[in-house]
Amino acid sequence: MGERRILLIVGGGIAAYKSLELVRLLAAENVRTRAILTAAGAQFVTPLSLGALTQDKVYRDLFDLTDEAEMGHIELSRQADLVVVAPATADLMARAANGLANDLATTALLATDKPVMMAPAMNVRMWEHAATQRNLAQLKADGVTFVGPDDGAMACGEFGPGRMAEPAAIRDAVMAFYAHRGVGAGVAATGARPLQGRRILVTAGPTIEPIDPVRFLSNRSSGKQGFAIAAELAKLGADVRLVAGPVGLDNPSGVTVTRVETAAQMLGACQAALPADAAVCVAAVADWRPAAVAATKLKKTKTGLPAITLAENPDILATLSAPGPNRPRLVVGFAAETDDVEAHARAKLARKGCDWIVANDVSGDVMGGDANEVAIVTAAGVERWPRAPKGAVAARLAHAIAAALA
Repeated sequence: MGERRILLIVGGGIAAYKSLELVRLLAAENVRTRAILTAAGAQFVTPLSLGALTQDKVYRDLFDLTDEAEMGHIELSRQADLVVVAPATADLMARAANGLANDLATTALLATDKPVMMAPAMNVRMWEHAATQRNLAQLKADGVTFVGPDDGAMACGEFGPGRMAEPAAIRDAVMAFYAHRGVGAGVAATGARPLQGRRILVTAGPTIEPIDPVRFLSNRSSGKQGFAIAAELAKLGADVRLVAGPVGLDNPSGVTVTRVETAAQMLGACQAALPADAAVCVAAVADWRPAAVAATKLKKTKTGLPAITLAENPDILATLSAPGPNRPRLVVGFAAETDDVEAHARAKLARKGCDWIVANDVSGDVMGGDANEVAIVTAAGVERWPRAPKGAVAARLAHAIAAALA
């Protein structure tokens, strides 16, 4: 592969400062950045700081005769491998969705023949507004890919989706684009599909272990995080095989789903899905099961409580991580903890033999909730990700998996 170049369009918004860190992170990956700074973006970052980091001229004015003579807007829009808009404001998204070209940024977006990636950033009410959601749907239909937005506190004092994705997440998405650049039909038109041709196994939800015909042992897992990960992996082109415990969620689009109940059934379905390039074990598998299942409903008696003897369930993560011809190249486990989260995750990484552990604190509203805060624990160290909607966590993890398999 030759020199890697992106065109970065910096929109107006307080999140514009993150674009400087993005340039630095991409430079560390040997990706050169050339920047367009909008008039609104220049209210938050200076051309001098952006130029110093890109080590290139910063382009600003559609009607600058010198710029047009040296680097016309058509050439500017097509010399890069990828156009990244970060931050992508509500205004920029609206103009791009409707094909407007009234400044250099929107003219470049209309003139480019390269994939476009956007990292939205705006107030939560603006993000949730029907007009923005229409523009989002149109841009996706036009082939634009999106990173974020994240969920959290904003400069305006409100809380919710609308925060620009962290620079590291955008960097991961860019690197995933390069990982399998040009693989599969329609990549240039519809965005990167770096997992095309890869099979990935995902487990999700709880297992239930019967005590008698009406009772069982289980946990509070909703399956939301695992289903979101399966959906995001499929968007990147993977052949996803999702093995799901009993949850009330619809099957993700483009994903092959096997529904199970017990840990033994889940293990059997996982083994049937092999070989796979990666396995992502999100399911909260019950550690124990009743050693014997009563044939009839257990009754209250005056002699006391019935004794239930427990037996250990099969260890699905350790089984998939064990050396052998069918071991996936990348095995990712999850650690749901309530205390000493990272310490327990490091111990689990060593004990199970997997490659990554995604650790999260479930002492709050994570199980059943819509947001998550995770740390990625590997032999090399710990990478902490901020709290975000489970969909955003899933997208970031999917891109990290794509980069790891490249």
